[in-house]
Amino acid sequence: MTYSIKRTFVIFFLAIFGSVLLYNCEPDPDSLGEQLFQDGAAQGNEESFPLIAYNIDNLDTIQSDASRLNSAVLGAFKEGKFGMQKASYLTQLRLSTYDPDFGANAVVDSVVLVIKPTYATDSVTTTTNEDYMHPDPAGNIAAKKVVDTYPVNKYGNAKKSMTIKVNEVTDFLDGYADKASSGKAYAYGQEIGSKTFDGNVNLVTITKDSDASSIYTSSAVGTRIKLDSTFFQNKIIAKKGQPELKDVSNFIRYFRGLRISVAEDDGYLMQFDPNGLELTMYYKYDKTENGTTTKTANTYTFALGSGNTHIGNYVYNRPATYTAAIAASNKDTGDKLLYTQGMGGASIGVKFPKETIDKLKVLYQKDKAAIISAKIRIYTDSEWTSKYYKPTVFTITQRDIVDGKEKFTFTNDLLNISSSNNFSIYKAYDLDKNPTHYDFTVTQSLKDIVEGGEEYKDKFFKIDMGSFLLNSSGTLAGQQYTSRAYARDRAVFVGTDPNNENNIQLKVIYGTK
Repeated sequence: MTYSIKRTFVIFFLAIFGSVLLYNCEPDPDSLGEQLFQDGAAQGNEESFPLIAYNIDNLDTIQSDASRLNSAVLGAFKEGKFGMQKASYLTQLRLSTYDPDFGANAVVDSVVLVIKPTYATDSVTTTTNEDYMHPDPAGNIAAKKVVDTYPVNKYGNAKKSMTIKVNEVTDFLDGYADKASSGKAYAYGQEIGSKTFDGNVNLVTITKDSDASSIYTSSAVGTRIKLDSTFFQNKIIAKKGQPELKDVSNFIRYFRGLRISVAEDDGYLMQFDPNGLELTMYYKYDKTENGTTTKTANTYTFALGSGNTHIGNYVYNRPATYTAAIAASNKDTGDKLLYTQGMGGASIGVKFPKETIDKLKVLYQKDKAAIISAKIRIYTDSEWTSKYYKPTVFTITQRDIVDGKEKFTFTNDLLNISSSNNFSIYKAYDLDKNPTHYDFTVTQSLKDIVEGGEEYKDKFFKIDMGSFLLNSSGTLAGQQYTSRAYARDRAVFVGTDPNNENNIQLKVIYGTK
């Protein structure tokens, strides 16, 4: 329905889109500009138009190698709309020094893997043990132990515990720059460590009672998983001086990597920095001085960060309603419900119907109706309740056919008017309510078709969970570089459904003389 916008609202929209108007403004009086609204010479109108929105099946897979994993996901989560989602993580590891000398008669005491999930920094519980006795070969040391505990940022059933498992990978994980798919199954061997994880991470500080000097401080907030000492004794120490430890090429084919997973199928998903993993081997060796041999403690740190292959591995078990909706998706007429999920789940496709474009062209040509603002407005479905937090990060790209080939790019709005005052790719409304809705800016994209004569029949917009990533200079790295590979978010939206008052709509504000 078309209605007049009062002059105060016209000024408001001009303030928001002022630089957009200037960008599109031509000097002749029939072009859009502020002079159009001076002295009540023009009237602003808002009108809603239907859109064709549909599910895009991504086959539950996505590129998830090191070039895509700024963050890694671990855990499992099950809910009624999207089913079960389980995330494991695989990584190569390298020696910090090659052809290492561990000393005479080296024996592994312990091996510890530290994972550092993201956590709530503003929620801490501190426990202090004033009577702690720190173990030491020369005798226990009277000390104070302080443990700061933080809850991990979770998506899912936050109160559940999960069992984290670590296995040796038996498939070669290829090179750091090679592409990897989240749906590929990699072979793995024996379990070399496990821990029941209660959903909290710790920072531990131990100081001597005698002089308050530091004995131990965690390198970072995280959770420590003890690995099999015998495995590392045989895998590493016993290979001293042998070809397996001589260089990186030999080593990553000998010790092919670690797989970190959870045993359960329901719990929560947590994120951690793949380059922040720590793996330390604690051992003793015989040290001889002045004819006396003593057992001497030492550590060896493995390199798990940059330069290693990192892979996110995701498994899904979908409910029948989801499977049927995705299978029946119709890009010509649209789908009533839209299932959108990160980490390889479905995307949303949106097209302007021909009837919408034709009507706007008539308004432009006949009534000089210049587009001031255009938004895709989409609502969450009423059954997607506030039990799960509403997503707040999205990407929107446009697909064109160039020389017969499919090409995804930034939208015309992002390319041409993103530097305008108050520009936003999208805005969220009522995140604490049901339904929530989002407005995606397509002003320039629509103007180019309606007012500029750009071909539109092969174009559609694709909306995904996740955010665009920045490069080192602080600009967008490219439309293909997003956080979608590790975005845990999901939501059900209302699509093309004329019988639903919250159906997806194109909201257009245009000015006429």
